[in-house]
This record gives sequence, C-alpha cells and structure tokens, in this order.
Amino acid sequence: MNIALIGFGKMGQEIKKIALERGHTVPLVIDIDNNEDLTVENLSNVDVAIEFTIPQSAIDNYKVCFEAQVPVVSGTTGWLDQYDDVVDLCSKNKSGFFYASNYSLGVNLFFAVNKYLAELMNNFPDYDVAMEEIHHTQKLDAPSGTAITLAEGVLESIDRKKKWTLQEFSNPSDFQIVAKRLGSVPGTHTLTYDSEVDSIEIKHTAKSRKGFALGAVLAAEFMNKKQGVFGMKDLLGL
Repeated sequence: MNIALIGFGKMGQEIKKIALERGHTVPLVIDIDNNEDLTVENLSNVDVAIEFTIPQSAIDNYKVCFEAQVPVVSGTTGWLDQYDDVVDLCSKNKSGFFYASNYSLGVNLFFAVNKYLAELMNNFPDYDVAMEEIHHTQKLDAPSGTAITLAEGVLESIDRKKKWTLQEFSNPSDFQIVAKRLGSVPGTHTLTYDSEVDSIEIKHTAKSRKGFALGAVLAAEFMNKKQGVFGMKDLLGL
C-alpha cells in the first residue's frame, strides 16, 4: 500500500518507520518546508494519507485529499468544532475519513473502561469526579483530544455533570480538567472519583509514541479503498 504522510514530526517519523516495517511504501512526505507539494496530482498514486499536523492546517489538508479521493487517517486534534463540515466534505467527494483523538489500543480500551465506570458512578452522587492530563511541552492544544473524549464519556453518563472546564472549577456541575505540559511525557490521563470516605482512580500512561503510530498504520490499512467516516471503535470492534 502507498501511504502519504502529512506532518513529519516525531510522530510522523515513527509512523513511517512502522509503515515500512509492515511492507508499505511512503512515496509522499509533506512537512512545513514543502506544504505546496500536497496536491491532487501528487496524491494520484497514493492509497491512504495519514495526517498528523496542527489544527490551523488540518482542514485544508483534508480538503486536498478528499478532492483526490484519497482516504485520510487523521490524528490532529483541536479542530473538532468543524467536524460536521469535514464529514460533509468527505461525503460530497465520495472519499474516506478516519478520525481518532488517540490511536493507542490501550487508550481506546481505557475509553471503554471510563464510560462503564461513569455509568456506575451516576448512581452515587457522593463522589465528585475530575481529570488530570499531562503531555509533553510540544503538545500545543489543551485539553488534549484524548482528554476531551474521556470528558465526553463522563458527561454522557453522569447526569450531575453538565460541561467540562479547563483548569478552573466554579460549579459542582462542572467536570474539571487540569492540563499540564511537562518535559517529554508522551501522555498520562487520570480520572479520580473522590468522596469523603475514599477515592477511586483510573489511569492510563503512555510509555512511547510507538503505540500511537502503530494504531495509525493499522487505521490506514483498514481505510484502504473505503468510503465513509470511521473511528477506532470500527477498527477494534469495541
């Protein structure tokens, strides 16, 4: 399979390494220095594009790929206020789109555990819940896409929580997310249910970028020749 890499930072480099190990080729690599090379013509021999860039450029990157009818696997976060527009554009171009806030197998299992625990805790109002997320200092958006997905799982399941807030906590109906950016930490997410008598904590800690990169390549393999919109639940059968 021919894979285009859009974004060639540390994650993109790890994705390329795993793609080559799995027998794929990478005929097109787009980074900040050659962004003008992302054209429909240059995508003509590409089966799937993997896009890990920044929110400010992600939408335009998707548009070019959709126009070329090349399915996109996106790991860029911070643009979800335009999600419906991207889905519409994908549909109009009869292309494919795979989005995940996190491509780690372990994190997606963690999403399922988080949702199940939140459903249980909906019946126990003595417990308040909050989240702390820690990422490396190069992570520009806060909270992370992973943290937002976890927060949505809580808000969908716990009636007493109405919205998430970043850093500040002003109302018992708020779900507080504390975001920290430290060193080169790949990513840690901790949810704590706290009451007067005890605490319950669930935590996921990433050890390296390899798990995220492998998930992105597996998603690319999944999206080969596909149309429509998909996510990790489709890939993993969750």
